[in-house]
Amino acid sequence: MTSSQAQATSAQAASGRWTALSVLALALVLTMSPWFSATAVLPQLRALYGFGDSVGAWLTIAVQLGFVLGAVGSAASGLADRVPLRVLVIGSALAVAACNALLLVAHSPTQWLLLRVATGVFLAGVYPPAMKLVATWFVQGRGLALGVLIGAITIGSASPHLLGALGGAQWQAVIVATSAATLAGALLIAAGVREGPFPFPKAPFRLADAAATLRNRRVLLAMGGYFGHMWELYAMWAWFATYARAALAEQGSGLNAAALTFAVIASGALGCVLAGRAADRFGRARTAALAMMVSAACCVAMPWVFDGPAWLFVGVALVWGVSVIADSAQFSALVSEHADPRFVGTALTLQVGLGYVLTAATLWGLPLLARGLGSWQWTLLVLAPGPLLGIWAMAKLGAWRQAPEAPRR
Repeated sequence: MTSSQAQATSAQAASGRWTALSVLALALVLTMSPWFSATAVLPQLRALYGFGDSVGAWLTIAVQLGFVLGAVGSAASGLADRVPLRVLVIGSALAVAACNALLLVAHSPTQWLLLRVATGVFLAGVYPPAMKLVATWFVQGRGLALGVLIGAITIGSASPHLLGALGGAQWQAVIVATSAATLAGALLIAAGVREGPFPFPKAPFRLADAAATLRNRRVLLAMGGYFGHMWELYAMWAWFATYARAALAEQGSGLNAAALTFAVIASGALGCVLAGRAADRFGRARTAALAMMVSAACCVAMPWVFDGPAWLFVGVALVWGVSVIADSAQFSALVSEHADPRFVGTALTLQVGLGYVLTAATLWGLPLLARGLGSWQWTLLVLAPGPLLGIWAMAKLGAWRQAPEAPRR
């Protein structure tokens, strides 16, 4: 590339990248809303079908496992290399809207579970490609850009709880609203987003490369941080509404548990943006470690404020909501920066696949633990080893000595 071509590319990126980021962020708020659409209306579904905690957990686990199937399948088939990113995101979002809308005509928990798996499969065509799409606009400031998108995903994931809190909306209204939002997000991307001037080279998934990836100590440590993060994150998001209902009832508080759950999860958007800015300035591993320290402290504190004053419970919960997701974008960035450039695609696919499979353990186990203990109060302590593992991994990676990472491209 000549000097004049490089200057033209930089000018193009500078003029369009913030518009692309803004449009994509709004689109992801809309298109990610079906992720917890069933979880948000779980009490109504239990009353309708008469199932217990185990099936309720699987309504969320099914999305996680579907996401893994979609991500690994897309990477292994090279779909993201053969189909333009923008087209892949739009098509997948339309499929998500359709799968979510079909819940309206489902007649059994089995049909719900199958549709939730399909929703997860197609969400894998929205979330990772959208991250990659915005990265084609950003070389400098990528940490902030990815933080903004993770924040948008966080708000989108929380939105069904807000719908459920507005006048006790029926589950059908939540499904219709989240399906319509996803359709709107797809149309928004179609109208306002294109690929940026810094495209990625092809990085296909190859099983043979997994062994080489796992011999890289720094990549393993970055993955270890991500696995600890995932052990905590989705169980907290999925079961906080149930935990809050139990706590608020114990306190005799009149607060709306669904509204509080939306506020707690959505507050993570602030954490994502702040962490994105900090990561570009102070280093990704250091930023991730600090976020997990706060998150671990809140996780341990929650049982102690369970039956305390409502204002203290809400305060700790909001801080936890900010910190529990703040580190998310930095783990993928760390893997991409420390992996052999030939194996980045394999490393990221392996990280995401194993991380989302791991979430099934805590998603399924928390309600069973609550049943065994006879209360939700102390259940969240089982999540604390996750961020503690992440802190250890980031310390071993050199979080306290590490300079801010320079972009690879």
